[in-house]
Amino acid sequence: MTKARQELGLLGERIAARWLCRHGWVVVAHRFRSGHPDIDIIVRRQHTVAFVEVKARRGDRFGSPIEAVHVRKQRELARSARIWVDRHGTPALTYRFDVFGVLVIGQSVRVRHIPNAFCLS
Repeated sequence: MTKARQELGLLGERIAARWLCRHGWVVVAHRFRSGHPDIDIIVRRQHTVAFVEVKARRGDRFGSPIEAVHVRKQRELARSARIWVDRHGTPALTYRFDVFGVLVIGQSVRVRHIPNAFCLS
């Protein structure tokens, strides 16, 4: 991964974390790693924990950032989320997977939050 792509990814995560906090979520973990890959952001609001995958792009020529969270990525996130739940979770909490897209075009930033974006059994 190039340095520019890595910096864009970190910018997207900062934007997503700020947006989520403004909407009542509390960040409980950032870049949780249990091997590979990591979970970008884990947030909690009341009795709900959301595992948030953040995708940032500088344009929509290759589709929206949301479209980049394919089935293989969803399975990887689920594996990491199970590890987090085993270590930190409780039966009283509800868990879900959210996807957060950040589109940066020049000085303009557009965000899209998809709560409960996918379910895995």
